[in-house]
Amino acid sequence: MPRRRMLRRGRVVGIADIDWHHPQWLAVALLILIASFADALLTLTLLSHGAIEANPFMAILLEGSGLGFATVKIGLTSFGVVFLILLARARAFRWVPVGALLYAVLAGYAVLIAYELWMLEQITS
Repeated sequence: MPRRRMLRRGRVVGIADIDWHHPQWLAVALLILIASFADALLTLTLLSHGAIEANPFMAILLEGSGLGFATVKIGLTSFGVVFLILLARARAFRWVPVGALLYAVLAGYAVLIAYELWMLEQITS
């Protein structure tokens, strides 16, 4: 059994304040990682149809094969998701729950994937 399910001092001071995380964060993390993978695949597909990468940092990684791009993208997303889950009960900027940021990232990926699917439809038709 984990030791700390609730905050001991009423507010989060550090990452080690809570050592048990709600199972919902596993589901959110998996959905974000799946969406990131789908985004990488759709990006590579769009690029093969003549699209241009808008992110200048990721465009550098696309100069070689798509493997470096996909590895860095999934790696950065994984690191960010793990970090946000560790701080899920904390507040960012003193008023935004970090858990809400996880949901916002997931929603952002949903919108991005829908946009990429629309662009793929426009290019292929």
